[in-house]
Amino acid sequence: MEDEKFKERKKLLLDLIYDKAYVPMKAKEIAMLLSIPKSQRGELEEVLSALTAEGKIGISKRGKYGRPETFSLTGIFSGNARGFGFVTVEGQEQDVFIPEEKTGGALHGDKVQIFIEREAGAKGRAEGAVLRILEHANREVVGFYQKNKTFGFVIPDNRRIAMDIFIPQGQDMGAVTGHKVVVCITDFGDGRKKPEGKIVEILGHVNDPGTDILSLVRAYGLPEQFPEEVLREAGQAPDVSEGDLEGRLDLRDLPTVTIDGEDAKDLDDAVTLEMNSGGNYILGVHIADVSHYVREGSALDAEAFRRGTSVYLVDRVIPMLPHSLSNGICSLNAGEDRLALSCIMEITPDGTITDHRIAETVVRVDRRMTYTAVNAILTDGGIEPDGSGGSCPEAEAYREFVPMFLKMQKLADILRARRRRRGAIDFDFPESKILLDGEGRPLAIEPRQRNAATKLIEDFMLAANETVAEDYFWQALPFLYRTHDRPDPEKIKALGIFINNFGYHIRMQQGEIHPKELQKLLDRLEGTSEEALLSRLVLRSMKQARYTTDCSGHFGLAARYYTHFTSPIRRYPDLQIHRIIKENLRGGLAEERRAHYEAILPQAAIQSSALERRAEEAERETEKLKKCQYMSRFVGEEFTGVISGITNWGFYVELPNTVEGLVRMSDLADDYYIFDEKNYELVGERTRKAYKLGQSVRVTVSGTDPVLRSVDFVLAEDAADRETREEAGAPDEEREETNDGEGKY
Repeated sequence: MEDEKFKERKKLLLDLIYDKAYVPMKAKEIAMLLSIPKSQRGELEEVLSALTAEGKIGISKRGKYGRPETFSLTGIFSGNARGFGFVTVEGQEQDVFIPEEKTGGALHGDKVQIFIEREAGAKGRAEGAVLRILEHANREVVGFYQKNKTFGFVIPDNRRIAMDIFIPQGQDMGAVTGHKVVVCITDFGDGRKKPEGKIVEILGHVNDPGTDILSLVRAYGLPEQFPEEVLREAGQAPDVSEGDLEGRLDLRDLPTVTIDGEDAKDLDDAVTLEMNSGGNYILGVHIADVSHYVREGSALDAEAFRRGTSVYLVDRVIPMLPHSLSNGICSLNAGEDRLALSCIMEITPDGTITDHRIAETVVRVDRRMTYTAVNAILTDGGIEPDGSGGSCPEAEAYREFVPMFLKMQKLADILRARRRRRGAIDFDFPESKILLDGEGRPLAIEPRQRNAATKLIEDFMLAANETVAEDYFWQALPFLYRTHDRPDPEKIKALGIFINNFGYHIRMQQGEIHPKELQKLLDRLEGTSEEALLSRLVLRSMKQARYTTDCSGHFGLAARYYTHFTSPIRRYPDLQIHRIIKENLRGGLAEERRAHYEAILPQAAIQSSALERRAEEAERETEKLKKCQYMSRFVGEEFTGVISGITNWGFYVELPNTVEGLVRMSDLADDYYIFDEKNYELVGERTRKAYKLGQSVRVTVSGTDPVLRSVDFVLAEDAADRETREEAGAPDEEREETNDGEGKY
């Protein structure tokens, strides 16, 4: 405990440093100012160190002391399963790296104050240390409980929370090993002491049906139920009346279709296509007018803002809006009058959008089409240009719409070709669909391929998003844009060095790259064995898209103007800009309303971006979990895969079904392997055998871990060799110790 003299000295120094006239000084200068003799300067530094450790004062790189905010930055800590983390500081492009020993006990999501110890430079991003935690983000944590004799601990489901949580005796609610639990943190600990908590809810055993996904839903803080007030508001939404149609453009006579997946119920976009007398296309993209029913300031609006986006998990959808709206009055169901906000574009045969109109409309969808049916018509129908012919059942069933679908395909091809000419990047990664039984057990993993119909809708939605963004940029109104910044030059430089190993190159000018260069690379990669690998590396070298109030363009699409206009049922930014558009169409935005939107949009952009990240991470983790469960059925079986990632602890192998597993370096039995960072490969010290990215290998599934959601592989030849030795009764080779204490085989 501090004595009174030490407390007095701390107060004296705080009064000095917080005085308005004070400027940062070194300890020696402070000693001279306070007339502290040399014999007592050690005591002064002891007090200064204590105040720094408490976060009450800060210290610069040159050893000058001042208020914490003078030398520190504030941001959000993003944890990593291996203990280190990054801090995102508003206004800074690059995150700050925080080594494991300098996280100060911060957990994922915490608001922290940090000190920069090494500025960004040739060696990479800036590096810092957490001075103090300003705000804890994890009052409750979901995880896997393990019980010991007198205590227990919880391994968080969110692997970004790298520390287990200690559960004292009597604080476990009777949970046993294997239970998924919710733990309330009672003591957050620090860099030396783990967090401590008590269990407040048992979700079920890890093997109980549904517990796995429920645990992840809770772990990511995804909202499970709508408040009663929100459901009540949604239930009171009226049907379309004559009064609703007043002032709207009536498009109910136009042949109109929706094109979605078979299981989609929230149909928020419909399309129409005509040709005018000048031979130009008139493309209509009609989006459900959700803002008519979700009014600003309502309980529905507050809940939509809180959720930010719909979340699509393996076994369920967590919607942004209640189903009575998203699947009901806001869904563009066939045969029903529906209110819409439409972007109607005139497009020349070369893909130039020469004119457009954005209007409040009323539409009536004629056919609810699926991607499968439209793709069959476009690829298997045997259709003639005049719409005659047609050898597939879908072409016969929708014969009156076949000519329109053919024109749509032609226009989509034109728009896509135009985007590619300007340099837009088209990533076409294989996605997977996991089929589950009634109890949530994975039955199969099937590829989910883009086809002619999905690409067609993508092309039309992109055209509408760009058109709306450009219109409102030039009107200089407050707005939300979808921004994708240029990649970091250092990352692109590293990518260029790496792909040289495969015989490819990219051209940079003055440290920057045009997206067309990356698309050229992807074109050259198409059909090669390294396509999937290098395409992913190209993607990882780019920045994440986000929502902003400034229209700084979309690098990946090579678009100067871009926004999200087409999905107000499932994305809050789309809903928000619909309100602005409608107010503007009804007489413009008065100064008061401009000021209102300028005040609220920055926070809407930040929150929507953060909630989108949360949703994407939760979706990835539920997929990893089900893939892990699926592969547990194949322990001991062999597969052929491709090396998709290399680290200094082993390499990852991706199977054709998109499952990825780790071959640990310690399991490579034929040699001691070293990670060659320059060539990004593992090289045997004795044999010089190398494992490289993109290399095809045979692996055996050696195990799965549902807690870590991971799959472990061993090389098939190593597994066979071990099995032979075990059958012969031969012991495993001993691990020899070298002079420096490091083991090698």
